[in-house]
Amino acid sequence: MKIKLTSVYVDDQEKALRFYTEVLGFVKKADFSNGPFRWLTVASPEEPDATELQLALNNNPAAQTYQQAIFQQNQPAAMFYTDDLQTDYERMKARGAEFTMPPTDVTASKIAMLNDTCGNLIQVTQLKRW
Repeated sequence: MKIKLTSVYVDDQEKALRFYTEVLGFVKKADFSNGPFRWLTVASPEEPDATELQLALNNNPAAQTYQQAIFQQNQPAAMFYTDDLQTDYERMKARGAEFTMPPTDVTASKIAMLNDTCGNLIQVTQLKRW
């Protein structure tokens, strides 16, 4: 088995698309609508045919409650990995990313946390090399 798709809830899909592409650097993979439903995904430019991230509209009470609860608990809605956290941190910060935690050494990795402006905290991780 493979993980092909995972989702994050967002409060505005257009704003999320701009953030995830222009600030984080992902590429739009799928974008189509059926009535009021919009299927929107992004992917890593390093692996465009690998796992996609759906930017799912939080237009139901359960999604809103979940999203707000994990945000208030300072829990990331998604985690992304990088080989060079400091370089990515500086690039994203220059593009307007609001970090709630700068690059910080923790057990076995270095992490940073940012606000995606759409209701989520995102963790970016660099694994330590032993």
